[in-house]
Amino acid sequence: MSTKEVVVGDRRSPLKIARGLGSSHSGAHHWWVQRVTAAALVGLGIWFVILVLSLLGADFEAARARVAQPWNALLMVAFLVAMFWHAALSLQVVIEDYVHTRWKEVVALVAVYFLAFLGAFAAVLAVLRIALTP
Repeated sequence: MSTKEVVVGDRRSPLKIARGLGSSHSGAHHWWVQRVTAAALVGLGIWFVILVLSLLGADFEAARARVAQPWNALLMVAFLVAMFWHAALSLQVVIEDYVHTRWKEVVALVAVYFLAFLGAFAAVLAVLRIALTP
């Protein structure tokens, strides 16, 4: 029963009527995770810009050696995971707000999360290959 179908004389409270009409459990968690990944991306983005600027004019081997350093490799993996996670969360909100056909919404969400996972996995593997190759 939606709020438009409320029967005259219904003694239930508006909260009781609204229960079951939407996600009331994961919204706050989703909001917090999006804010935490955004905050992480601010710090990691500054680190990434500094890293890239320090590599201007460097040859391939120098750049590879710099990324292969343990702290840089760890921060690069954290940056990539946070970036793909934040992007997937943001696209989820857009899809949920603007795609109104349920099957299209589900297909779009599955595609977004699959591509985000695939991209993050490939990027992390690339960084590990750089970091672990002698």
